[in-house]
Amino acid sequence: MDLRNIAIIAHVDHGKTTLVDELLKQSGSFRENQAVAERAMDSNDLERERGITILAKATSVEWNGIRINIVDTPGHADFGGEVERILSMVDGVVLLVDAAEGPMPQTKFVTSKALALGLRPIVVLNKVDKPDAEPDRALDEVFDLFANLDADEHQLDFPVLYASGRNGWADDTLEGDRKDLDALYKMVVSHVPAPAQIARREEPFTMLATTLGGDPFLGRILTGRVESGTLRAGTQIKALSRDGKELERFRATKILAFRGLGQQPIDVAEAGDIVSIAGMSKSTVADTLCDMSVNEAIPAQPIDPPTITVTFGINDSPLAGQDGDKVQSRVIRDRLMKEAESNVAIKVTDTPGGEAFEVAGRGELQMGVLIENMRREGFELSVSRPQVLFREEDGKRMEPIEEVTVDVDEEYSGVVVEKLSQRKGELQEMRTAGGGKTRIVATVPSRGLIGYHGEFLTDTRGTGVLNRVFHSWAEYKGAIQGRRQGVLISMETGTSVPYAIFNLEDRGKFFIGAGEKVYQGMILGEHSRDNDLEVNPLKGKKLSNVRASGKDDAVVLTTPLRMSLEEAIAYIDNDELVEVTPGSIRLRKRYLDPNERKRQSRAAG
Repeated sequence: MDLRNIAIIAHVDHGKTTLVDELLKQSGSFRENQAVAERAMDSNDLERERGITILAKATSVEWNGIRINIVDTPGHADFGGEVERILSMVDGVVLLVDAAEGPMPQTKFVTSKALALGLRPIVVLNKVDKPDAEPDRALDEVFDLFANLDADEHQLDFPVLYASGRNGWADDTLEGDRKDLDALYKMVVSHVPAPAQIARREEPFTMLATTLGGDPFLGRILTGRVESGTLRAGTQIKALSRDGKELERFRATKILAFRGLGQQPIDVAEAGDIVSIAGMSKSTVADTLCDMSVNEAIPAQPIDPPTITVTFGINDSPLAGQDGDKVQSRVIRDRLMKEAESNVAIKVTDTPGGEAFEVAGRGELQMGVLIENMRREGFELSVSRPQVLFREEDGKRMEPIEEVTVDVDEEYSGVVVEKLSQRKGELQEMRTAGGGKTRIVATVPSRGLIGYHGEFLTDTRGTGVLNRVFHSWAEYKGAIQGRRQGVLISMETGTSVPYAIFNLEDRGKFFIGAGEKVYQGMILGEHSRDNDLEVNPLKGKKLSNVRASGKDDAVVLTTPLRMSLEEAIAYIDNDELVEVTPGSIRLRKRYLDPNERKRQSRAAG
């Protein structure tokens, strides 16, 4: 069967997953009456809620006797390591761009990787039927983007299609008949070459592992493209590391191929096809799986180093164990080790004492997703503030720098530039974009961006869009001012009383309401000044035997400020923790006892 392998690149929310769903429907991968979830490619609960693709996934469609393997790539830079390896499996890319928004920073991140690998893109301008769509402007911006990314002349001579993924049509011109996606299938078949590997089917079997998964019945599963030869299920093969050392020998117990939405076992994998293999116990991403006669590893992309670290510990607050059932450090460690096995971007190390674990990863989003998944599985954790990882080069301390692209209404551009410069950001460009918007591009140290997103949304009244991608390592830029306000700390343990909170409201903003469980050392809110203040949220009203009119009015409390998980982790200071349980997110001081806190701050000072 003739074969094509393509990847789809798009910014978050530009409609990539919806378009793939339509391709599957029109190729007959679903039965007419089959119950299919909306955005069938986003299979994980968190992906559906956040509307983002976290894990790369593959699917395949058959059109006129040609099999097209489609790989969906994550758009977030936090999952950048996945992207480079996925692109090494394909021979062409479809770049999907929203006709109203134009190419966005994360599109730039993945596209630069694709162009560097020499892939020739097909550009699809999606959502052209939206009222604010400007396909001509978007097309000019795509051309400029390619030129800036040093595309060669073949890459700059790209074909363009106009489409509406939601309505299931694509056409060569804006005036086409808009009935189906045939134009896209034709373009893929004519523009993307068949895999060069097909010519190497007579050679010994080799395959580079690009993604790692797990199955409760099959164990570890590695997915990749077969580079040469054929493999039959049940054959003995071996795994080589990137430097050519033999890691293990094992039997390929199952070979799975992507067919429509699911994976089906097949008997023989041939060069050029994208398959998953089960049976190994140690091999991981970037290793070469090969025939026993092969001794050279396939060159692989190095795995990007982690840039931030977060400490995961057991929950030792007075309310521990009331919500979740997985609270022991041994269970938390097993779960983190399992995550590190299937997620190559995460590194887990034990801390002295064994009660906590350092988890290093690519960014706050990736950490937030991991913690949220664990929370849903019934874990209780205490999580520290993220710390940026530094490295030494020629005796200098280097830190990661990110390129931040901000689109805001003109009236908010001043406050954004001011905040970025406070965080040691350097302005690269500032220009007016269409519709009264200003685009600001700056390079900012990663540690300056921890916790900035929530503040940014407040400053821009929720209208701004902020995107960030890793830029480079640079010399340490000096201290950055942290949170300015102090916090309100509970001095008692019990249930909060409306009267007490009402009388404390002039001291700051509260994160809790009335009737909530609190404990000594828990953070109740943000102080209006820069020092921490201990308060008593349990103090009820003293009842006297004289009752004057107007004394017994019901108190009306200001709505408390509720933080999401990422906001809470970014908000806390170094001497504070976030207590995460399946039912609640609480902020607390690392040391709950006030005397212990004083002792520790004196020792640190």
